[in-house]
Amino acid sequence: MGTVAALWRHPIKSHGREALEQLTLTAGETLPWDRHWAVMHDQCKLDPANPEWVRCRNFVIGSMNPAVAGTWATLDEVSGQITLRHADIGTLTFAPDDPADQARFLAWINQLDLKTPATGIAPHIRGRGYTDDSKPTVTIMNTASHAAVEGFLGNPLEKERWRGNIWLDGLPAWQEFDYVDRDVRIGDAVIHVHKRTERCMHTTSNPQTGQRDADTLGALNTGFGHQDFGVAGVVVKSGQIKLGDQAEVL
Repeated sequence: MGTVAALWRHPIKSHGREALEQLTLTAGETLPWDRHWAVMHDQCKLDPANPEWVRCRNFVIGSMNPAVAGTWATLDEVSGQITLRHADIGTLTFAPDDPADQARFLAWINQLDLKTPATGIAPHIRGRGYTDDSKPTVTIMNTASHAAVEGFLGNPLEKERWRGNIWLDGLPAWQEFDYVDRDVRIGDAVIHVHKRTERCMHTTSNPQTGQRDADTLGALNTGFGHQDFGVAGVVVKSGQIKLGDQAEVL
């Protein structure tokens, strides 16, 4: 049995993260406000007038643009405004659904050295965020697995690199992989875990600087024989989760 150690959401895909003390999950939906928006580039195949889930390569993401990994976020759910902070370009507060504010955001984020410059913000899809999975997933991470990667690298490593939603303490390293094809109750919610999460180059970038400075993928492959970290699942029972809640396999 594990204990909830941290909760995170990522309001704009690949562009910042925000710690939470509690959240409420709804069956069949992603975590509220997680990947609520995504940043488009000029090759994006999404139709903003009729947004549907598309693969991550359609967006400005950290695997192609490491600098965006250095972004942090604070969302005001009432106003719909978000404040983004980046060590290299400062702070911006804007409303992603406001076209005029989108222009301000594009000018701000394109100050970074982006391989795929930003051209717009994809609007929200009802009931789900722009997760990498075609299913509306929530992700579960294990602090002991993170410590194992740190140990292999021989250096401290920021947990924010993994961009997970729910972090659990009190489990052996990699035990979360045993959750695949099983239901896990966390707090009042139940999540059906359906896969391990294969990691990409985004994880090599420092969330403080946006610079690639850790061979996370090499550590996973060489040290542990796979390129996976964390698991993904679909909410099958709605409920609240807060820090300190228990997690158990059903």
